[in-house]
Amino acid sequence: MKFVPHEYQQYVINYLLEKPVAAIFLDCGLGKTVITLSAIFDLTLDSFQIRKVLVIAPLRVAKNTWPDEIEKWEHLRGLTYSVVIGTEDERKAALREKAQVYLINRENVSWLIQDSGLPFDFDMVVIDELSSFKSHQAKRFKSLLKVRPGVQRMVGLTGTPAANSLLDLWAEFRLLDMGQRLGRFIGNYRSTYFLPDKRSQQMVFSYKPSPGAEEAVYRRISDITISMKNTDYLKLPDLVMNEISVRLSENERRHYQVMQDEMVLSLNGKDIDAVNAAALSGKLLQMAGGAVYDENGGTVPIHDRKLDALEDIIEAANGKPVLVAYWFKHECERILARFPAELLESENSIRRWNAGEIPVALIHPASAGHGLNLQAGGSTLVWFSLTWSLELYQQTTARLWRQGQKETVVVHHLIAKNTIDENVMAALAKKEVGQTALLEAVKARVGRDKNGC
Repeated sequence: MKFVPHEYQQYVINYLLEKPVAAIFLDCGLGKTVITLSAIFDLTLDSFQIRKVLVIAPLRVAKNTWPDEIEKWEHLRGLTYSVVIGTEDERKAALREKAQVYLINRENVSWLIQDSGLPFDFDMVVIDELSSFKSHQAKRFKSLLKVRPGVQRMVGLTGTPAANSLLDLWAEFRLLDMGQRLGRFIGNYRSTYFLPDKRSQQMVFSYKPSPGAEEAVYRRISDITISMKNTDYLKLPDLVMNEISVRLSENERRHYQVMQDEMVLSLNGKDIDAVNAAALSGKLLQMAGGAVYDENGGTVPIHDRKLDALEDIIEAANGKPVLVAYWFKHECERILARFPAELLESENSIRRWNAGEIPVALIHPASAGHGLNLQAGGSTLVWFSLTWSLELYQQTTARLWRQGQKETVVVHHLIAKNTIDENVMAALAKKEVGQTALLEAVKARVGRDKNGC
């Protein structure tokens, strides 16, 4: 297929050619993969500035999306690649192949650097979904940081750079620029731009940006960062967000309240307890969804309110495909037991969904949040239960609301009234404010001259 770049795509390609370090915040559907590959082709086979590129991506994206894009476009012919996925022997064999681009899943980054026994001789590294390196304590971050000084070019790609907090940015930019903009140490970054928020005496549980910190952080990273939203550059279909309330009965509500107040509940001869606030949050989300795990891992049913609401949605769809996002395994099992649904977990099931052959499909945001194109199969998404992760929430919604979608996308949220569901919805909306501000602050203005006018 012939690639005729849009103006904004050529803008980003030129940016990548000019900048040895770049953070590219592109919304889903703007073509970040083909943009990056176009720059890689120029750097490796045209200007010969780069010899060997490592692309780090989510497993399915590294295995399927990047190879598919390389083979899809005519202008990338001659660009060779090797997929470093599989058994250890298969990964080592793939690394020994002669190619310009090596594709590896992020879980194997530490193995590559520390355990493979092969030299880390890549002069360019692309991190697809830079936000997966937001933890400075993660092994993958520490491993990559060790070899970062030997890398000539670093590119970070994501649509959700600070999904939860501006604190996430430190590790991401520490890898990109080795600490030039946000500092070499997380402690200094935290003390410079943040104030303690939730705390217990001397123990600080969370931080909030200090006055003026957001603008200061954005200003520090703006010279190597561009941001583009799909609504600015693509004609996307309408997006309708809908909240459907379900009400628990008095008895169901009483069980929920006991769990919330006491952190322990005896139900149907089973004991349910939560050892801390995080565990309690999970238990309450499960109960809002209709079932909860007991202390032995068994499922204790509570209500079918959300299943009934989902049935109404499926019936109203009148044969149009419906995509359902679930969070807990027992939710998946209960939905499959009630409806003729299918789990999207294989390449074949994804192909059949896009062909319109699956009326009701289930996905888990953690495994389907990145890299999947599902817009051909339907335009209705139902959040059976919610996630606290803004990144997974936005990315999952973007599986349908993206370039190529021909219908209005309707996203239903099943919300159990007066439960933690309402808190999660409010938190997702609140977190988006900070991230939207970040993206707006570094948004690219295609057509500006070099003086920024």
